[in-house]
Amino acid sequence: MASDRIFGLVATVAALAYCAGALRIQTSFLGDPVGPRAFPLLVGAIAVLCGIAIMVRPDDDPDWPPVRTLGALAVTVLVLVAYAYTIRAGGFLVPTAVAAGVLSYQINPRPGAAALAGIGLSVGLFVIFRYVFGLGLFALPRALTG
Repeated sequence: MASDRIFGLVATVAALAYCAGALRIQTSFLGDPVGPRAFPLLVGAIAVLCGIAIMVRPDDDPDWPPVRTLGALAVTVLVLVAYAYTIRAGGFLVPTAVAAGVLSYQINPRPGAAALAGIGLSVGLFVIFRYVFGLGLFALPRALTG
């Protein structure tokens, strides 16, 4: 119950900060009669109500996963953050293959299958994103391709 109350408090404070940011949105004299603040304020108000509801009516204490699972989740987050930082400089293929390979290894710890899954996902997603959706992706680092 304590974890739900802490989460509810954090969610409420974050939602209030979001509402404060929404109030700073500049309005122009030409625009929608409702204004650009209405939707963000509505979302923030609903989030505040949800945070308060979680604090008022918490669930029973949850069964937390073992430390090993939490470690795997931390590795996943680190891999995805590193992927986001390396995709621009490293092109699409290599960072995607590495990230997909590591994540595949976490699902099924067989190195060969994980490597093949990473390479296959990298190439397959590149073809789909580049040629089907027409995104301007670079396969390799720009320094290599000129």
